[in-house]
Amino acid sequence: MENEIKSHYNYSEVIIWLESKGVELYGNHFKILEADYPIVFKLIAYFLKDEPTCFQHGINLNKGLLLTGPIGCGKTSLMNLMKYLAPTEQKFFLKPCRDISFEFIQDGYQIIHKYSNGNLDQSGPRSYCFDDLGTENNLKYFGNECNVMAEILLSRYDLFISKKLKTHITTNLSASEIEKHYGNRVRSRLRQMVNLIAFEKSAQDKR
Repeated sequence: MENEIKSHYNYSEVIIWLESKGVELYGNHFKILEADYPIVFKLIAYFLKDEPTCFQHGINLNKGLLLTGPIGCGKTSLMNLMKYLAPTEQKFFLKPCRDISFEFIQDGYQIIHKYSNGNLDQSGPRSYCFDDLGTENNLKYFGNECNVMAEILLSRYDLFISKKLKTHITTNLSASEIEKHYGNRVRSRLRQMVNLIAFEKSAQDKR
């Protein structure tokens, strides 16, 4: 894999640095497995804006990322580490979808606004990584059922078109499961909004 990469970044060194950051965050057992290097290289290329490598892997730097893979393969911890690689203008907040659903139960429809257009105390919309899409449920607020994440993603699509705002997502859902949970509109918008980076179904559970 490394031989393929013709860029000015030393990916082996970046992996060593990420691993030491991972140990700092998660403890001594943290390790980036060699089997996951192809995925990690793509993430590094994206967040370092390494254009030749991204071009080689069909990654569009103007879109966000959809990182998919089986439960426990390390999606969340990898995206957490990428926050430290991302330049200031690429910085994002990692937000579990389940937490958003609990906030919705408490505060209602303003939560959809919060995660799309931003709060009044923010300078504007923020880049988010919505973690574990599919673990939240459809929720009722004063008797009205709402697919909270579908609404947020549709709002963020409008912001992607108008303001080039990026959205990142981690999920263990397949494309057809995303369509089943969130509808065809969300699936087709996601195609335009994100690059798909997928772990193999056989990826090791690291928990």
